[in-house]
Amino acid sequence: MITGIVITLNESKNIKECIESLQTVCSEVIIVDSLSTDATQEIAREMGAIVVEQSYLGDGFQKNVGLPHASNDWVLSIDADERLTPEAIEQIKKLDLTHTEHDAFAFRRRNYIGSRWIKQCGWYPDYCIRLYNRQKTKFSEVKQHASVQASNPKHLNCDLIHYSFENLGQLFAKPGRNFSGRAAKIMYQKGKRATALSPFTHGLSAFFRKYILQRGFLGGVDGMTVALSSAVNSYLKYAKLLEYQRDPKVLAQEDFNKVW
Repeated sequence: MITGIVITLNESKNIKECIESLQTVCSEVIIVDSLSTDATQEIAREMGAIVVEQSYLGDGFQKNVGLPHASNDWVLSIDADERLTPEAIEQIKKLDLTHTEHDAFAFRRRNYIGSRWIKQCGWYPDYCIRLYNRQKTKFSEVKQHASVQASNPKHLNCDLIHYSFENLGQLFAKPGRNFSGRAAKIMYQKGKRATALSPFTHGLSAFFRKYILQRGFLGGVDGMTVALSSAVNSYLKYAKLLEYQRDPKVLAQEDFNKVW
């Protein structure tokens, strides 16, 4: 028996199909909702899911909130914009979770922009652990880029679909939103510091890694845009960190107790 857990905030467009996907292999679904103002909670309850309200704590912390509410040891954690493929459903159903030596299972993740599957820039296979035994492991308790800290995971030969962005414009708008600001705040709190060259060197490094090392040049316009987006995001992150160091007025206006 498996419990599905999803963290949400205003996901009324996605939550129905997400829950339907989980219900193909899960005996219960728990939605940990960050006080949505749309119909996310209503739709989830109509679908038979358990809804737990929790203001957002950061990625790893939030994904662990649902664990005490789960009635099963095995948890399948996906995001609202992710879906199980038929192959993933078939393989999950065949697993002997009662007697397995593994504490977690990883899926290949297909990341999409619109209806386009992006296979370059490190976006595929993009293995991620999503099925795990909550008695043995859980997500790392960090505010950003959390992952399941399994000691003996197994890679499954199947994919998880991730509808990452609706279009290229949405992808390229990401760096200009609060993602880079959150990262800069977290780095500043940890005592990390930037130099005047940091934004440039990290931005260029991010572009080179995505476009050259991870063969984004094979992806045409999509590959170039993913690489540029990564570069801009990295540049802004370090530029904002440097701003905290150089400008007392900006630093004084920031609430570091409320990163999210």
